[in-house]
Amino acid sequence: MVPSFLCACYKKKREDKFSEPLWDGSLLNLKISYEILFEATDGFSSTNLIGLGSFGSVYKGILPSGETVAIKVLDNQRQGASRSFMAEWEALGNIRHRNLVMLPTACSTFDFQGNRFKALIYQFMPNGNLESWLYSSSEPNNGLALNLHHRINIAIDVAHALEYLHHHCRKPIIHCDIKPSNVLLDGDMVAHLGDFGIAKFLPELPDPNQRNSIRTRGTAGYSPPEYGLGSDVSIKGDIYSYGILLLEMITRKKPTDPMFEDGLEHNFARVALPGILLLEVLTGKRPILDYDDDILDLHSFARKALPDRVIEIVDPILLKDIEKDSVKECLTSMVRIGVACSMESPQDRMEIKNVIRELNLIRNILQGTRKRPT
Repeated sequence: MVPSFLCACYKKKREDKFSEPLWDGSLLNLKISYEILFEATDGFSSTNLIGLGSFGSVYKGILPSGETVAIKVLDNQRQGASRSFMAEWEALGNIRHRNLVMLPTACSTFDFQGNRFKALIYQFMPNGNLESWLYSSSEPNNGLALNLHHRINIAIDVAHALEYLHHHCRKPIIHCDIKPSNVLLDGDMVAHLGDFGIAKFLPELPDPNQRNSIRTRGTAGYSPPEYGLGSDVSIKGDIYSYGILLLEMITRKKPTDPMFEDGLEHNFARVALPGILLLEVLTGKRPILDYDDDILDLHSFARKALPDRVIEIVDPILLKDIEKDSVKECLTSMVRIGVACSMESPQDRMEIKNVIRELNLIRNILQGTRKRPT
């Protein structure tokens, strides 16, 4: 039997009034064959490989129309790959928002050898992901670094994405895997939340904070502590992950950094941040570090720095304009929000609408358009 190379092309109707138009949507009515995807990626060449995930590989492709797309090819041998495929399509196939990666079509067919082939076709993000901008010292960022303005804008973008998923979809969606590698940046450095492979839907209940009966693991360091104790996924779990993401953006410290794994047995002054030495040069004062937690993690690391010693823990790149009072105030406020979002108890974590309000105020203060109320 001759295998069919024509993909089953899925297109779902927008289901909610909060959807926002984005991209030109030219793929929404396009059926794409395996052959077209094969040619678009030069045979899924390694030169077009732009990412590796838990359930597959992501390739850059150029369609016959000239449109550049990202093609996520599922590894059907990996356990959970099919569930991931369906979860991502179920989550992104129905929604449109400027801060979510657009998934206009999906493909399920057979390759030239008759093997099952599944792929998701996304809007291409030319500036890669947040993780590469935070930690890469070379390509693809051409030596550019994220300044404080960039980081605030990205934080606001991701917060808007979460508010939409949690409160403006017909069925609230829990992302379950918020981390820098899943925050993608378009040509204008607008952030888009992606990778919904383990996303979960909350049941349609009056209280959107009610939990889903399906459990998930997420990524170590970003997953909230209650998940490790067997609790079900919740909106508050995403808020925790967002708080860790925000703290990482300010400190440029991963939650899995060795200094946290080793606790205080690690030489904090030696490994914490190069910014501590730079701060000493700038101020002529030696910072006094007296962290005394038995277990040090990114949350407690940041919490202990509040309110007067935040500049000791921030990414050195952000110290460029540290003599400006507005910069110090904004950094302190951002760390405070990150700590408030990543509290151990879910009930103590900030609401996402309050996060957005506070971050917008911080951005206005940094831009000099508004002063914080006294």
